[in-house]
Amino acid sequence: MEALLLSRWQFAITTVYHFLFVPLTLGLSIFTAILETWYVNCGSYEWRIKIKKLVKFFGTLFLINFAMGVVTGIVQEFHFGMNWSEYARFMGDIFGAPLALEALTAFFLESTFLGIWIFGWDKLSEKRHCLCIWLVAFGSNLSAFWILVANSFMQHPVGYAIEGGRAVMSDFLALLTNPYVLGEYCHALFAGLSTGGFVAIAVCAWKILNDEQSRESFISVMKIATVYTMVGLLGVLGSGHLHAQRLNDLNPMKLASFEALWETENPAPFAVVADINEEAGRNDFEITVPYMFTIMVHNSLEGKIKGINDLQAEAMKKYGSGNYIPDVKGMFWSFRMMIGVGGLMMLVTLLTGVLVYFTRIINFKCWLRLLPFLAPLPFIANSVGWYIVEAGRQPWIVVGLQKTAQAVSPNLTAGEVWLTLIGFTAVYLLLAMLALFAAISFIRRTHVTEEEG
Repeated sequence: MEALLLSRWQFAITTVYHFLFVPLTLGLSIFTAILETWYVNCGSYEWRIKIKKLVKFFGTLFLINFAMGVVTGIVQEFHFGMNWSEYARFMGDIFGAPLALEALTAFFLESTFLGIWIFGWDKLSEKRHCLCIWLVAFGSNLSAFWILVANSFMQHPVGYAIEGGRAVMSDFLALLTNPYVLGEYCHALFAGLSTGGFVAIAVCAWKILNDEQSRESFISVMKIATVYTMVGLLGVLGSGHLHAQRLNDLNPMKLASFEALWETENPAPFAVVADINEEAGRNDFEITVPYMFTIMVHNSLEGKIKGINDLQAEAMKKYGSGNYIPDVKGMFWSFRMMIGVGGLMMLVTLLTGVLVYFTRIINFKCWLRLLPFLAPLPFIANSVGWYIVEAGRQPWIVVGLQKTAQAVSPNLTAGEVWLTLIGFTAVYLLLAMLALFAAISFIRRTHVTEEEG
């Protein structure tokens, strides 16, 4: 059990760390492509020089983040062989297919055209060069699609058969059309837009306040970034709502854990806060909004939502004795943190948009000083959101097919996991410091003016 617990901690740490960079890669790739499209279609010579520098500016930030995402993502592949060999044996036929396609179709596309984009500024026509960054953005988001196809199978298995004690793929189309994929992918896509846009707002705020030479250029970019971020945030809100409704059929235990709903109710209330007693299977204290949970899930005042205790009884009847309830307290508060941080981001983006479009934003120096310190908000929301996705399927690693305790490598020792856990964490910390230093140094020293350069 110690090796299992340490393996779970190691995978959680490395995965969350990797996921810090993934949404920013998705969002910044599209944002950079939009800026270059602006450059290609701009008629003013002076502004074309500035916009080209802006494209290179945000493209460089994208490259720093992309490099970190690649390095940290490689470790995830190794985990399946090192710590989770029983999972790899059981699921390899299915999980390996989207991972292979991710490398062959998405990563190769992304990395090839990224190289062409970096070195092709003076060798390609403007439109062809712009097409390259759009292909990079497409490749980045296609990569996320294949990963989420694999992850969606773990949440809601489809298109498989059990042969020789292993899960084998019987219907690849079913894997692609898994109803879980659409919700996960749309939510990740819009989270990327909101993350990339919010970071761009924070960077613009610092440049407007501290770089007089570049001020007007970054005011223009901030106008684009506020709209871009708001589109992302509204998309996150809408896709998250629709996906939560699907969970009522696809993974009702995860849905009930969001709200610490222990008993089946119709209509079901929304718990604003709760004192959760997991051992007793109840909330000792709660403040609720009547009907609200049912309205959220069914778009109606009527609609049954199964409670955790009934779902536990159903799982025991289907799978045998055991605890099939995830970390309810962690799920409950993580969900509220994600929603709260998302709401705060929306307010910040809306206020920034009003200031930059309808006032002289440089007059609001206190607000500009605050914005860079708010840059971690989307990363907090993304991290707790990813925790909800993964913790919500426990104790399963593949829901209904394999438990997490059955997936760990059988000959793994606690000492071996401790060694790699400490090693990965130390290396990741060093890499994070170097990447942050490189990004901040670049932001400080780079000016965007109408002078050729």
